[in-house]
Amino acid sequence: MMSRGVLSWCLGLALILGSQAFSPPAARARRAQLRMSATAPAAAKPRPIGAPADSTVVVAGATGYIGKFVVKDLAKRGYKTVALVRDASRVDAKEFPGVDIREVDVCDPAALEKSLKEIPGGVQGAVSCLASRSGSKDDSYKIDYQATLNVIDAVRGAGASHFVLLSAFCVRKPLLQFQNAKLKLEAALTAPERADILHAIVRPTAFFKSLSGQLEVVEAGAPFVMFEKDDGSMMKCNPIAEADLAEYMVNCFEDVSLQNRILDLGGPDDPLSMKEQGELLFKAVGKEPKFITVPSKLFDVIIGGLDFLAKFFPGMADTAEFGRIGKYYAVEDMVAVGEGEKYGKVTLGMAQEIPLICASGPQPPTQLTQPTQLTH
Repeated sequence: MMSRGVLSWCLGLALILGSQAFSPPAARARRAQLRMSATAPAAAKPRPIGAPADSTVVVAGATGYIGKFVVKDLAKRGYKTVALVRDASRVDAKEFPGVDIREVDVCDPAALEKSLKEIPGGVQGAVSCLASRSGSKDDSYKIDYQATLNVIDAVRGAGASHFVLLSAFCVRKPLLQFQNAKLKLEAALTAPERADILHAIVRPTAFFKSLSGQLEVVEAGAPFVMFEKDDGSMMKCNPIAEADLAEYMVNCFEDVSLQNRILDLGGPDDPLSMKEQGELLFKAVGKEPKFITVPSKLFDVIIGGLDFLAKFFPGMADTAEFGRIGKYYAVEDMVAVGEGEKYGKVTLGMAQEIPLICASGPQPPTQLTQPTQLTH
């Protein structure tokens, strides 16, 4: 027969387990939060990173489109700048004078950690401009999430106190795989277990270069294609100049009001419609404006067909996702005009800047207003 002591112990254990199983969700969540806070590092308080000459800042995605501007702005301000690249033999050192160029695979956590710990004096800050090349599900979670998380944890291990993340305005309405990957990364960066590193998550609307998506078409004399929403309107955006965006990101190391925040960011212009964007391109190439309007529902037909084919040919799933990316940027407004959300000196209305849009070279049409598909 079970002794009275053992019986009492079992009854007590059952009551404890039962109370946990049937306790209100808020109470269980609170206990989980307390357990997490017991192991989480102390939260860092916003502060300037320190004198540039005494601060080493690492840039991941340094050879990507925005990464290059960030590297140059850091070096110009006197920061000891380290550019992480996949293949150093393909980097022109003259483009990054005075910059420490380090070849490392950001998808390899061990190699990344080793490379950063070899930096004399450690690391004080980091910027990530990493983003998937394609926007496919596998590539997005490999780069936008995991590789970027590798960088965050590696720079923390190397002593960094500040981290600036280039995200995207479009994650506010996530319908695409790469957007979900970016949001997952944002959540990881702001989680209690990484509270020891100050963060600034910058979400730009679009880049100036995005407007060159139809440049070659316009130069050839063809009409500019505009996509019409279901309600008859057209998407709008207020893009930001690349140099202005890089300047703002570097400001996040110095301006405490920008730290531990998610920062939506557009340029100084009022929102531009697709027609106004097209007019700028025609002005840049010196041609008379010609437009053609296409209903955005056309994307639905194409995407539906690709989704059907993907049931039999799994490889078509990524192609269908690319179609969804195309539709998203054809119909979704990318407008940041709230308090503190417009930044920069360069406007698209500046006549002297229009040739610079074209000089940057064209992008694929589906990236007309997409600021996220960067090399890493």
